[in-house]
Amino acid sequence: MGTDARMTRQRFLRISSRATAAFQGELGAFSQRAAINIFGPRVDPLPCVAFDGVFEKVMKGEAAVGVIPIENSLAGSIYQNFDLLAQHSLEAIAETYVRIEHHLIADPSSNFGRIRKIYSHPVALAQCRRFLKRLKRIEEISFYDTAGSVKYIREQGLKDAAAIASADAARIYRMKILRRGIEDNRENYTRFLALARKGAFRPGGAKTTVVFGLRNEPGALFKALSVFALRNIDLTKIESRPIHGKPWEYLFYLDLHSDVGSRECRNALRHLQEMTLYFKILGSYKTY
Repeated sequence: MGTDARMTRQRFLRISSRATAAFQGELGAFSQRAAINIFGPRVDPLPCVAFDGVFEKVMKGEAAVGVIPIENSLAGSIYQNFDLLAQHSLEAIAETYVRIEHHLIADPSSNFGRIRKIYSHPVALAQCRRFLKRLKRIEEISFYDTAGSVKYIREQGLKDAAAIASADAARIYRMKILRRGIEDNRENYTRFLALARKGAFRPGGAKTTVVFGLRNEPGALFKALSVFALRNIDLTKIESRPIHGKPWEYLFYLDLHSDVGSRECRNALRHLQEMTLYFKILGSYKTY
C-alpha cells in the first residue's frame, strides 16, 4: 500500500466497512457528510426522522454509530441534542466540522424563471435570507429537512419548485443545481459528534466533554471551573441546560482541550466530581 493510501485510511475512525451510521434527515443531509468525514465513504447510512431516533437506533444495536449536530457557528447550540446526551448512556467517540454550503436545487427540466416555491428547513431558509429577499413572487415553505425537501420535489415531480440543500442531495436525487453558494455567510460551519454504545470504541483524544450538576450555593460554578484553571486545562465551551422537573436548576456541559487519559485531566475530573450532585463523562475523542 502506498503512502497516500495509508494516509487516506488514517483519516477515518476504524469501523467495520459495512457498519451502519444513523443520522437525522434524508440521504444527502449534512449529517451524512459528517458521517463520511469520520468513518469514510463505505459506511452504510441509516436516515432517521428525528434526533431521538438516532439515539434509539444506536441504543438498540440497529446502528453501530450515530452522528448528530451539536452546534452551528451562526445558529448556536442544538439544545435538544445536549438534553439527549444527558438522557442516554451513549458516549461521544469523534467530532467533525462540516462547512454548510447551501444550493438552490430543482428538477433537471426546470429553470430559475419557473420557480415559484422554495422548500427547506427553517434554519437553511434563514441562512439564505439575502438571496431569498431578492426574489419576487416566491413562496418559502418550511420543511423538516434540507435533503428531504429535494427528495419531496423529486417524488412529487414539481417543476415550479426548488429546494435549498447540499450538493450531495442534488447528486443523490439526480436534480439540478440552479444557484450555488446562496448562503449569507460563508463562515457557516456545523460541529457534529459521533456516538456509540459505551465500550464500543477506545476513548481518548484531544477533546473531552462532560456534564455535571451543582449545589445551588454561592461560588459553586466558580469553584467547579477552577479545577481546570489550576491545571492549565483549556475550556473551549460551556453550556447550561435546565433540568426538566426542577425549576431553576441546571446541568452544565463542558468541552475541555484535554485527553481523559492524561493525568491532569483525570485529576481535574476527580476533583470536579467531589463537588457535584451529578457527573457524567460524555466522551473523549479526536477531530476528523
